[in-house]
Amino acid sequence: MEAIVGSFVLVAASEMGDKTQLLAFSLASRFRKPWVVLAGIFVATVANHALASSVGTWVSVHVPARVMALILAVMFLGFGLWTLKPDTLDEDGAKPPRFGAFLTTVGLFFLAEMGDKTQLATMAVAARYQAPVLVTLGTTAGMLLSDGLAVFLGDRLSGRVNMKYVRWVTAALFFLFGFVSLWTAWRG
Repeated sequence: MEAIVGSFVLVAASEMGDKTQLLAFSLASRFRKPWVVLAGIFVATVANHALASSVGTWVSVHVPARVMALILAVMFLGFGLWTLKPDTLDEDGAKPPRFGAFLTTVGLFFLAEMGDKTQLATMAVAARYQAPVLVTLGTTAGMLLSDGLAVFLGDRLSGRVNMKYVRWVTAALFFLFGFVSLWTAWRG
């Protein structure tokens, strides 16, 4: 349960204000098919985070524990700093996508998550817990919660939630994971 809950909380919080959450809002506004967009987000996230969890777990098995804890500490602390800088999404305003709402969402989300902090965080959390399936479940649920808010409540929430505070809380979570990993590396 710790792997699921930990990865859920970390990704749900870090996704707030992230470019993929902005992408979810944009796609929902463009297509006006929230359930189709959310289904595309689900498929893209499962594929992307399963890959990230598998890589994270593989690395954790092949890298000595103390070195892995130090790498994770640096990654989590870096994610904390990265989170403090707000993301933006460049709107191209080009012609409508030719693949429809579902395939467009799957493709855009999968690509947008490549190298994104939530994908890298998924990799790091999987390395920490060595439970790729549980981490993928947790991170996918976290993505769906955050991006679902953007899809279904984006217009109403955007004026009421101060994203600066959300970023600070998220950064604090990353810093906490980073300091715990540093402590583990130092003790090991």
